[in-house]
Amino acid sequence: MHKIKQIPEDFIVKEVSDIKAGNGQYAYFLLKKINYTTIGALQILSKRFRIPLKNFGFAGNKDKLAKTEQKISIFRGSRNFEHIEFENIELRYLGNGKEPISLGDLEGNEFVITMRNLNNNEIKKIKKLQNKKIIIPNLYGPQRFSKNNHFIGKAIVKREFGKAVDLILENNGAVEEGIGQYLKNNRNNYAGALRLIPLKTRKLLVHSYQSFLFNEIVLQYRKNNKIKKNIKIPIIGFDFELNSIKVKTLKNIMKSILEKEEINPRDFIISQMPELTSEGSFRDLFFQLRFRILEIDDDELNKNKKKAILNFTLPKSCYATVALEFLLR
Repeated sequence: MHKIKQIPEDFIVKEVSDIKAGNGQYAYFLLKKINYTTIGALQILSKRFRIPLKNFGFAGNKDKLAKTEQKISIFRGSRNFEHIEFENIELRYLGNGKEPISLGDLEGNEFVITMRNLNNNEIKKIKKLQNKKIIIPNLYGPQRFSKNNHFIGKAIVKREFGKAVDLILENNGAVEEGIGQYLKNNRNNYAGALRLIPLKTRKLLVHSYQSFLFNEIVLQYRKNNKIKKNIKIPIIGFDFELNSIKVKTLKNIMKSILEKEEINPRDFIISQMPELTSEGSFRDLFFQLRFRILEIDDDELNKNKKKAILNFTLPKSCYATVALEFLLR
């Protein structure tokens, strides 16, 4: 069975962005990190610089167990921030601009990935597929869901805030400790406890549930249909209308999933926490992968196995982990 991310250097990600510096109150930096989620790294910077987390902007979330580069913005940040040292975090000042960097402000990501624990048949398959156009189902990858992010998101959408808090408290960390202490002094105020989580992270929890629903739709749709045409699949949010779906099979699948989940699209209007209200959108059913091999050699981490180092670029919001799993399915 192939392995990825045995060490962070096995998964190198560089954001492809056309953001240009000029004049303005937003300082742009290239953020390099190892073993941090994007938000985790920004929380470290926020605390060190004494700048609210809401003043930081980024275009996309990057993997934790990886070596990544991406552009971020800091409202009223100083170019001198690049001279402050952190463990496994590095900043390089790029200039200033008039607008913050926001989710989606990127073209894609370039990957250099080391696949390990490969046998000879897997190596042959990789060699055979090099430079060929491969059509991949555009699923969200496992890092989107983490341990239970989508379950927490579902609980929030269903207004089960106590359940959401219980799921969060299954983890251990400073945020969880703060939530536990808050509830001792504010019994049953679960909405208040949830608001101790940074807003960007809370939004990601709801988006994770939307991603889970999308994956379920795609998996069922492809299971029942030999589909090759790339179409737009809805991401369910408060503005989604089931009657707008013209493909009968797809419509029936979505209706069935909504019934099974016991939710209504309007549930994504969260009046108790309007900042988490989430609209719908659309996402391609497939994306294309074309890779080149940088190196094939003995795997120093797995005895009697091979490794292959691959290079490729994917559009934004497409997952390299999904592509690699499909590659050797």
